Amino acid sequence: MAHVERLVLTTLISVQFPSTRGEGRPGGAPGVVDYRLDRRRLLRAFRAGSLDREDVCDAQIELLRVAKNYSSAAPVRCPVCDERSLRHVRFVFGPRLPANGRCINSAAELERLAQKSGTYHCYLVEVCLDCRWNHLLSTFPLRSQRSA
Repeated sequence: MAHVERLVLTTLISVQFPSTRGEGRPGGAPGVVDYRLDRRRLLRAFRAGSLDREDVCDAQIELLRVAKNYSSAAPVRCPVCDERSLRHVRFVFGPRLPANGRCINSAAELERLAQKSGTYHCYLVEVCLDCRWNHLLSTFPLRSQRSA
């Protein structure tokens, strides 16, 4: 019995835990919220028949307009209709921006906002122009709040 306990202890000691700092950190940078698990859960329920297409493909007209005019093409097909009309829309919220956020469609614009003082958060949403699928993919801070 002592041999088994020693073996377990040796195994536990040799386990490598991921670093909580620096490159390779699980979850990316501090403050990033990833909604992939929720997306998978929703798609699994849809494919199992627990949800109708109308339940998951419900993008509002304004979101579709923004996706059509102020977005970038997603690198993958739509998970519902399998078309290549999936778009990534980025909304930024923060000081001196409209209450409903500002739609950003270029890396240069994101960089400009990141240089401003204050805390800005970006919300990345995927939207399908064909079937109206939409889902929040992630949120992340553009920069930390500057100390006064």
